[in-house]
Amino acid sequence: MEFFGFTIDLATLTEGTITVVSKVVLATIIFIVGKWLASKLVKLADKVMQRSHLDDTVASFLSRLLNGVLLIIVILAALSKVGVQTTSVVAILGGAALAVGLALKDQLSNFAAGVLIVIFRPFVRGDYVQISSYTGTVTDITLINTHITTTNNHDVIIPNSDISTSAVINYTSLPNRRVDITVGVGYDANIKVTKEVLLATAKANPLAFTDPEPVVRVTNLGDNSVDLTLNVWTSNDDWWAMQCQLLEEFKIALDDNNIDIPFPQRKIHVSGLNELVSTETKQVATDS
Repeated sequence: MEFFGFTIDLATLTEGTITVVSKVVLATIIFIVGKWLASKLVKLADKVMQRSHLDDTVASFLSRLLNGVLLIIVILAALSKVGVQTTSVVAILGGAALAVGLALKDQLSNFAAGVLIVIFRPFVRGDYVQISSYTGTVTDITLINTHITTTNNHDVIIPNSDISTSAVINYTSLPNRRVDITVGVGYDANIKVTKEVLLATAKANPLAFTDPEPVVRVTNLGDNSVDLTLNVWTSNDDWWAMQCQLLEEFKIALDDNNIDIPFPQRKIHVSGLNELVSTETKQVATDS
């Protein structure tokens, strides 16, 4: 058969058309079935992550990542059935991923640190922590940074990569916490009586634990005072309140027992002062 001067083999054309159509149909079936299987796998992964109590932020991200990876695999499998060279496509995607990774290396570092934070949970929302020089309550943990609110209501945003390389103090991870208060008294004060006053005041506080019992020890012989340190345990929720109460109660109790809290004192010795005063005194007497 000739068409516009070209010889066309109907048998070959028909066979080629059937082959192309069959490949397209097969690729479509692969895409539809593959997409359905991918959605089922993502839902199964979601259930597993929920049972493992994984953080919602990480669970959502991992679900989307898994769904994207599976869709790419399905698309490549479908394209290979219609004769597309998927090797070149994979190479292009790999190059693009490398370029994006180099451009966002800092953010990827924050992301990796964020995943580790939500998996290993050194702290959670609501914990009172110290990270580097910042102290406050954790209000939000994302895959890039962590938000803490300070006591004066400042929102501090810390990159997760900085947290992974810093020491973190979690003040509220344990149920109980110890209050340490140091009080300085004068050298003329009766140490035994002072210890009894501090212990009685601490034991009378309703927030203080009786087990372990409060303890008072002499911890320093300073330039101006004898320092006594009280150790008393309470719950984490009552730590700040009890510390403030005890500071006030100690001042009142020490005043009631006439135990002085001394101010810093300094003695200054001036070389030759006595001779100078004697000379001036004689000069004044002579002039008069």
